[in-house]
Amino acid sequence: MGSGGILSLSYYNDAMGSNTFIETLSLPAPLVAPRLLGSILERTIGSTRIKLKIVETEAYDESDAASHSYKGRTPRTDIMFGTPGHLYVYFTYGMHYCCNVVVEAEGRGAAVLIRAVEPLGDYPELASRRPHKHGIELTNGPAKLCQALDIDKGLNGHDLQHPPLRLILAPAPAEHEIVVSPRIGISQAQDKPWRFYLQNNPYVSR
Repeated sequence: MGSGGILSLSYYNDAMGSNTFIETLSLPAPLVAPRLLGSILERTIGSTRIKLKIVETEAYDESDAASHSYKGRTPRTDIMFGTPGHLYVYFTYGMHYCCNVVVEAEGRGAAVLIRAVEPLGDYPELASRRPHKHGIELTNGPAKLCQALDIDKGLNGHDLQHPPLRLILAPAPAEHEIVVSPRIGISQAQDKPWRFYLQNNPYVSR
């Protein structure tokens, strides 16, 4: 699985190949995070349906000192301990929203951060929410994509099987297409190889 991979291709495919939406998202976060690469986020804004490919993710769970759920269930992290397939949105640095897909079994605090997405079309709506930005700068980071897609705490707890924000699982990418690395932008558990991205995709965050 790219440089520094942690999963064999046979195990990866066996675990992910034919599972349903909830079954797939109920698996451990470090398995779900690479599985989401290539899947689609579909955001409906007004009459416009915007489709974007997930190109970068990070895994977090309650055993991980970098995770919001590490210190247990709180009003802020309650969604992380809920049913897989819901959206966990948090506010950071007093100015940015970031969005995560809740994963693993209900009662266990785990989620996959969506770090970057690639628009699958020309959507003026994205640029209208990211003034003075264009191209890859519209969605090549977790806060950027939330701004471009108008994702805020109003969508916290949203069921990702339904509009206005849907997660559509695509076939699992091939092992050689996935790069594995330590997560970025965190101060705890920095060495965990729980960041995953599609090799050579220009929308991957820098």
